[in-house]
Amino acid sequence: MADRVTVIGWDGSPLTEAARAALGAASLVAGAAHHLALPEVPPGAERIRLGSVGLAARRIARHRGTAVVLADGDPGFFGVVRTLRAPEHGLEVEVLPAVSSVAAAFARAGMPWDDAQVVVAHERNLRRAVNVCRAHPKVAVLTSPGAGPAELALLLRDVHRTFVICEELGGPQERVTVLTSDKVAEHVWRDPNVTLVIGGGFATGAGAVSGSGAGAAGQGGGAAPAAGGWLAGHDAGYPPALRGWSLPAAEYAAAPDAGEAPQLRAVQLARLGPRQGDLVWDIGSGSGAAAVEAARFGAAVIAVDRDADACARATAAARRFGVLLQTVHGTAPGVLNDLPEPDVVRVGGGGAAVVAECAARRPERIVAHARTRDGAEEVVRAVADAGYAVEVSLLQSVDLDPEAPAPAGQGAGWRERERSVVFLIAGSRGA
Repeated sequence: MADRVTVIGWDGSPLTEAARAALGAASLVAGAAHHLALPEVPPGAERIRLGSVGLAARRIARHRGTAVVLADGDPGFFGVVRTLRAPEHGLEVEVLPAVSSVAAAFARAGMPWDDAQVVVAHERNLRRAVNVCRAHPKVAVLTSPGAGPAELALLLRDVHRTFVICEELGGPQERVTVLTSDKVAEHVWRDPNVTLVIGGGFATGAGAVSGSGAGAAGQGGGAAPAAGGWLAGHDAGYPPALRGWSLPAAEYAAAPDAGEAPQLRAVQLARLGPRQGDLVWDIGSGSGAAAVEAARFGAAVIAVDRDADACARATAAARRFGVLLQTVHGTAPGVLNDLPEPDVVRVGGGGAAVVAECAARRPERIVAHARTRDGAEEVVRAVADAGYAVEVSLLQSVDLDPEAPAPAGQGAGWRERERSVVFLIAGSRGA
């Protein structure tokens, strides 16, 4: 087992005295090619070019002597330290960090980043990284081959963002480029890099980079955050002043309707379970209440409605609640053909035909509702025929007014304000 493992972060600046001393005493040095080319690496030390960190960790564990691992930026932030400290390797690790590449990228852009989301993009999870960029106004993406700026921009499609692409930060070939997302795929970028994806109505500070919104698909978003946030990954407006979920329809300027009942919405969202990295389709979004509440869970949301006024209401609701969502004006199922693949789907209108079309896109979960048993049975068949396990519930909710005057000689009036009786159909796809 190695006597000692020192992990040194490097950001292109001269190594510290402690880092030079550790390198000078090393009998094994692991790192990328540009790390192993540093003049401070002892000529007699065994050298391991890092590919798989896990394989390197096993070789280091078998080494008799002093080992150094070189890594870019802060190796404790989405870096090699997590793998090296895995219990199976039994390594004692000392870390000498440098400035993280994310911090350096935001510094080059002249922007704060305590309110930013940070994601790592690989080919296997690129779609989820893109969904985070859809859902949040400030995202740093640590890219990899096959999951770089061009791929991000292509998958964002008509969601307009500004990209700040930082290549070889701290190195002699450093380059920082600012482009709108529709221009990014026209260029070739060096891997890996840090890409800042900014937009959706966000702006902050002097020198801030702001995106533009346009096109048939609208983008709803919040106002610029105030200074003085307290929780990383959120702006100063977090948490929102209005507490709670499944808020009354009036909070979304919605007219009373069984499909907009907050109790139904609560169960629908519980069955869908929207989360960070997901893309939610809300088909027949109406007031935008379900779409906004899904976005408040951190999911990316596309709200589809054939009524342009409904799309405008959803955008206004998103702005009020400080979330981003995309609205698409069109009639399902035809309008769904050009949408990116969903993780979960709420069908608020369109019946069994729309449900069947959504199921054909193979989301993990689908929810829909029907006002009659015949309608419910049609939806159940569409979901079951697509291979989903189906749950059916009859939901009744009655909104009461406890302040209503009671008839003579009786207790509290509890006048009925609104009654909702619907069938809830939920489909889940096996792994």
